[in-house]
Amino acid sequence: MAAVVAVALVGCSSTPSTGTSTGSQKQIRIGAIYLDSQGYYGGVKAGVQGAAKASGMNVKFIETNPGGDVSKESDFMNTLVSSGVDAIIISAASADSSVAAIKQAFNAGIPVICYNTCVNDAATKKYVSAYVIGDPLKFGQQLGEAAVKEFTAAKIDAPKMGVLNCEQYEVCKLRFQGFKDAMMKGLPGTEFVANQEGAEVDKAVPVAEQMLTANPDINGLYGEAGGATIGAYKAVGTANKVGKIFVFGSDMTTEIATELNKGDVLKSVVDISGLGVGKLAWAAVEKSLKGTKSATVQAPITLYSPAEAANWLTTHADGLP
Repeated sequence: MAAVVAVALVGCSSTPSTGTSTGSQKQIRIGAIYLDSQGYYGGVKAGVQGAAKASGMNVKFIETNPGGDVSKESDFMNTLVSSGVDAIIISAASADSSVAAIKQAFNAGIPVICYNTCVNDAATKKYVSAYVIGDPLKFGQQLGEAAVKEFTAAKIDAPKMGVLNCEQYEVCKLRFQGFKDAMMKGLPGTEFVANQEGAEVDKAVPVAEQMLTANPDINGLYGEAGGATIGAYKAVGTANKVGKIFVFGSDMTTEIATELNKGDVLKSVVDISGLGVGKLAWAAVEKSLKGTKSATVQAPITLYSPAEAANWLTTHADGLP
């Protein structure tokens, strides 16, 4: 997964703008930080920009993708604060290391809206105007319950599981906790035999392949993020274990939905719509511009089965999750 820092000005109204105001309409400048280049963030970007355009306000976005790099994130936050943007939306790279950057914006009087990931709880309460998130425990729990049903139907009462994680982020740790708790409740004999980092496809594929080689009796793989999900089902195919190893994944994309539609390897995917999160983030931005804090904003969580994948592909023909 490429992680290229790129700064762009993106207009969200038809009103031309060359400064802080155009005619009688003041220009609103919003900093936007997308954690990495996975498809989910493309959905967030489209959602927040679409909602901003629909608001009728004269909005410009100053945006970047630091690829999860805290130092690049910090540098860009410096730029945003120095330029005096009106608000910042961010999926933070680190619960602790991103605090300084967010505190800097807070001290400058710039409201910060987190989505997907944020800083630690204490810092979030103190420095963040709103946090848009789907409950990560529930996110993992729904997928774990789906896995229990699949293994029970297959008469596997003590499945051995491998996990491809993104647990450098607190949200992913909680996803795993929810998944594990649900599986242990439904199938107490479940054993997690491997748990390795593999959030990005280019890393997830070889990690999953090595995991299956080292643990030939694995019954299932859990991908905590979109890239991990893709890596998991690709590794199952390479190992010629289609129909023998079930994959349970996260974050719908066109590629993942296409695989889910087959129903032979990828059995369930749990998702939080990037488009939906973007719309909620913009609503929080509008409130923050009026001086109102939104605290935690819950984003809907949806579980998809193979039977529902074709409909997802139809309703997301543009590829935006």
